[in-house]
Amino acid sequence: MLDAIDRKLIAATQAGLPLVAEPYRALAGRLGLDEAEIVSRLGRLLEDGAIRRIGAIPNHYALGTTANGMSVWDIADELVADIGARVGALDFVTHCYERPRHLPLWPYNLFAMVHGRSRDEVRAKVAEIAVLVGPAARAHEVLFSTRILKKTGLRIAA
Repeated sequence: MLDAIDRKLIAATQAGLPLVAEPYRALAGRLGLDEAEIVSRLGRLLEDGAIRRIGAIPNHYALGTTANGMSVWDIADELVADIGARVGALDFVTHCYERPRHLPLWPYNLFAMVHGRSRDEVRAKVAEIAVLVGPAARAHEVLFSTRILKKTGLRIAA
């Protein structure tokens, strides 16, 4: 269960940590808490699953990486976990996951997101995935983003 302080802490961090050298100290000052309590509470919230992670999320558009391609793969079900782990370990794949097929229209069960400065760069990276996957891929496509729909997670009120 979240108490009132947990809710205030989540509300204060859900848009990101303060961009300062000591963000937990800045949060502590803003919330009138001790820095050690901020760190302890965030650790407990992570452990309890109330929050999933604390990490940097770069704005790849601002960094010039404006081509986004979701590569979709038709992999035999008995191979998808192993193949997915290998594809997900590639440094240029930002997330990789299995999803159910919707036959006969959608045969793809492995999804791997690739970003690049151009669509050609994304296609070249997807070609590297194809080499890694080899004949285990019965088919694949690249679905390019055409617009940004959402850049935030769930928000709660304090």
